Amino acid sequence: MATTCVEELLPPVLDSTSDQPPLFDGTTRLYISYSCPFAQRVWITRNYKGLQEQIKLVPLNLQNRPAWYKEKVYPENKVPALEHNNKVIGESLDLIKYVDSNFGGPSLCPDGPGKREFAEELISYTDTFNRILYTSLKGDPTKEVGAPFDHLETALHKFDDGPFFLGQFSLVDIAYIPFVERFQIFLSEVWKYDITAGRPKLAAWIEELNKIGAYKQTKCDPKELVEAYKKRFLTQ
Repeated sequence: MATTCVEELLPPVLDSTSDQPPLFDGTTRLYISYSCPFAQRVWITRNYKGLQEQIKLVPLNLQNRPAWYKEKVYPENKVPALEHNNKVIGESLDLIKYVDSNFGGPSLCPDGPGKREFAEELISYTDTFNRILYTSLKGDPTKEVGAPFDHLETALHKFDDGPFFLGQFSLVDIAYIPFVERFQIFLSEVWKYDITAGRPKLAAWIEELNKIGAYKQTKCDPKELVEAYKKRFLTQ
């Protein structure tokens, strides 16, 4: 497993005062926000496959985003978006599959029909997982988040040839970890709720992911995350 990768000097964030980078000049660009969990999925995929030279990061300030991004790059005005082969495509779950299929580096797709089928099942559950977690913050999340984290704990028992959802590290782990990361921090800090309590497989999964350099470089700042989520979810 590629647990290490070159530490990258991250480019500065672009805002409404920044000039637009060239478009369709042959450079592949990944438009992200350093704090966005959806963008983080594609960022991890890029890093793990060793594509730091082939795919250039273009980080945006989502609170003060450049007008040119919506007008000229990606009309949806969201991140992530990938500029590749004279087109711009979006949606994080589509993009992690696209990057895995269209670029070199270690494959992040499972071998065998059983694992492929389980992968699709788990990836299709991510929207439900995220919806339950974010909706729970409107009330008492300690009463709501048990079921989705139990779902992950059960899923992690399926294959015993490694600590990840499909045994080996894959797109499924990448789909979940940005959100698990944020909720582990926020639920612990604000609600004193430990998502790993009584969930040893989940605890081991997080521990193993934290050994992967491609992921570690993308992690959010815990203090900034807590302040942002408090402001977003706990202020009336």
